Amino acid sequence: MIPAPLNKNFPAKSNTSDDATAFDGESPRPAIGAKTDLGDSLTLNLKPRHIVTLLVALVFVLIKSYETLHGYFTANPHVWAALLGSSAAAGLTALGAMGVFFTRRLSVKAQDVMLGYGGGVMLAASVFSLIIPAMDAAQAIGYAKNASVFLAATGIMLGGLFVLALNHLIPHQHFLAMASDRNSAARTSRIWLFVMAVTIHNFPEGLAIGVGFGGEDFGKAVALATGIGIQDIPEGLVVALALRSLGYSAAKSAAAGILSGLVEPIGGVLGALATGVSATALPWALAGAGGAMLFVISHEVIPESHRQGHESQATLGLLAGFVTMMLLDVILG
Repeated sequence: MIPAPLNKNFPAKSNTSDDATAFDGESPRPAIGAKTDLGDSLTLNLKPRHIVTLLVALVFVLIKSYETLHGYFTANPHVWAALLGSSAAAGLTALGAMGVFFTRRLSVKAQDVMLGYGGGVMLAASVFSLIIPAMDAAQAIGYAKNASVFLAATGIMLGGLFVLALNHLIPHQHFLAMASDRNSAARTSRIWLFVMAVTIHNFPEGLAIGVGFGGEDFGKAVALATGIGIQDIPEGLVVALALRSLGYSAAKSAAAGILSGLVEPIGGVLGALATGVSATALPWALAGAGGAMLFVISHEVIPESHRQGHESQATLGLLAGFVTMMLLDVILG
């Protein structure tokens, strides 16, 4: 019996490597079970026409998003102004945090003075730029003088209760409590608790800026945003230096300080939107933002600045901050 000749297209013996390199007319197929990395997968599955389609779709989405946002901000200029003002304040927080690259230590006394100064700015801002305008806005829509005072008082209490609720709902860590236990193995997780505390502190500031721009007095809104931005510079520096003193790198400390200020534009937009609901909402929003800031001053700023034995220096800083904000309100308002 004469054996039949082998067919080169159908070998009698299967060979895995030959199968793996066989061509099907388009591209080589990897063997079953062969490992392919992400680049290979993209090369095999993502054709040039797919890439072009995705890029065109992305450009289209960006253009439509820009048109939508541009149209919205054109129709609601107070929201755009609030976004710009609160973003500027967040930028000044970032500027202060970047100072950690130039200095590693700041004396406790200097930190207390800075905290006191920031508290003074916030105190004057809450009174001159939020609470008094809240009563004026209430009278402008028909409230009697006594009724406007009652409305402002109620709004202040509601704003304070709002921040109190945030304190209970969101885990956070005060700096002094964190610094007292530097060798704890849990300090890595406490960095985010501390940043969260500063974020809670910054949210009412952004909210106040947004509410200010939602009002009718643009000058007072600019003064409010300027004052809060000024006190955000030392605040960002103190946050970054606090983390630096716990052993974190300058880059991580600065990033945490910058991160803590990013909530301000969110608060700014929300505050402006709240005032745009109706004319009746404006005095409530102004008074509520003022109450939120008063709560932060009493609950966070003043106690922190008085715990290290520098009460007199911190109080002088508070007075200086109050006068600074008062002058800004008069000059710009």
